[in-house]
Amino acid sequence: MSKPLHPLALFRLSVLGPLISRHSLRRGEVKTLIRELTAQTYNIPGSRRVHLSEQTILRWYYDWKRQGIEGLVPASRRDKGQTQLSHEVQNALISYKKDNPARSLNTLISLVEKQGSVAKGKLSRATVHRFLQQQNLSARIVANQDAIERRSFVALHAGDIWQGDVLHGPSIQTQSGMRKVYLVSLMDDASRLMMHSAFCLGETALDIEGVLKQAILKRGLPHKLIIDNGPAYRSESLQSICALLEIRLIYCRPYEPEGKGKLERFHRTFREQFLNEIKVEMITGLDDLNARLWAWLERVYHRRPHAGLEGKTPLDRWRDDLVHVRQLGFKAEKIDDIFCHRIERTVRKDGTLSWEGKQFETAFALADKKINLVIDPHTNTALRVESVLGDDLGSVTPLDKIGNLNRKRQRPQKTTGASVKQGVNAVELAYQEQQDLFDIPLPEKLSDKTQEQ
Repeated sequence: MSKPLHPLALFRLSVLGPLISRHSLRRGEVKTLIRELTAQTYNIPGSRRVHLSEQTILRWYYDWKRQGIEGLVPASRRDKGQTQLSHEVQNALISYKKDNPARSLNTLISLVEKQGSVAKGKLSRATVHRFLQQQNLSARIVANQDAIERRSFVALHAGDIWQGDVLHGPSIQTQSGMRKVYLVSLMDDASRLMMHSAFCLGETALDIEGVLKQAILKRGLPHKLIIDNGPAYRSESLQSICALLEIRLIYCRPYEPEGKGKLERFHRTFREQFLNEIKVEMITGLDDLNARLWAWLERVYHRRPHAGLEGKTPLDRWRDDLVHVRQLGFKAEKIDDIFCHRIERTVRKDGTLSWEGKQFETAFALADKKINLVIDPHTNTALRVESVLGDDLGSVTPLDKIGNLNRKRQRPQKTTGASVKQGVNAVELAYQEQQDLFDIPLPEKLSDKTQEQ
């Protein structure tokens, strides 16, 4: 029974095809053919590289000439089962991995570098992975890991598509006791840059709108926004904001979140490198947690080369496409107003209206009319009233019943009979038409003739 050929040997043989198919090669032809082979791209087994060097192809060629196909079989490592890592680095890797088995290779390397045991960039992922395999520590235990395969796509330019989603976070100590927090995030599809991300005490429409506003102020306007299909994302206020900013809102189908695959992959990285490292018992509140989140995003995530970006960092990829990013322009001065909420109300006969158990008063002329109460939802403040068409109808103030006790009321001015302007009177018009029809003198004229006689 013949021994099966090694897949890598067959690949190398296919690369050498133009060389080994020639019976004889003149002086200089080998070098010329090898240069032509290096200009091509290859699907190299077990590697992400697509090009081969001249030295590699030349070495394969002479190995084939000496031993045939057997010479192309990759040799096993002589140092297999051994490591060149110093005892200090080995002990540090074992300690960090046992302390938190969910730590990724990047996190382990970063910790060892910060400890000072090895120079930055000198410790490779492959070396650490082989060492952990030897120690039976290579397996990772990640809670709630989403291993569903996603459909692959990428936006052409930064700013074309943003993805939005919410990740359930830990419970932290707040002024009102232990509260669960939620990570609300918006990611740019093309660059993987986080437009804005923040821990919130809920996952409501208001939380999502707050993150969207900060993202727009920092990074400009997206053309499309892909979000979940939940009730919070389908709020009328969020839809209105996106319409005013000319952002196309796209909802994922229920139970089919493939459209947000890149953001879900970020969530996995976030669990491994942030949530698994943070000491929740040391967090003093929501602001404290967000400060650490934003530091990690700016100092670590945005500056780390990304495999899906051909080795570029998310920040560099975003900067490459700044010319394509849609700016706020004239909408910048109206951004606060765009993110306000409008609530329909009917003004009572005394010029007052209610909102969330509070009473307000506005112009008395608006009594019995339907208006929109404009509020800032983030400060929970009533700002003004508008018509249903959006026209400004003036300010609105909290109702002051005690102040109104001595307030001078406006009353209609009374006029004397002589100063009353006579308007059109339907009865008099009919009477005049009747007199003209029969040519009957008016009473005043009859009275004048009687006096003359």
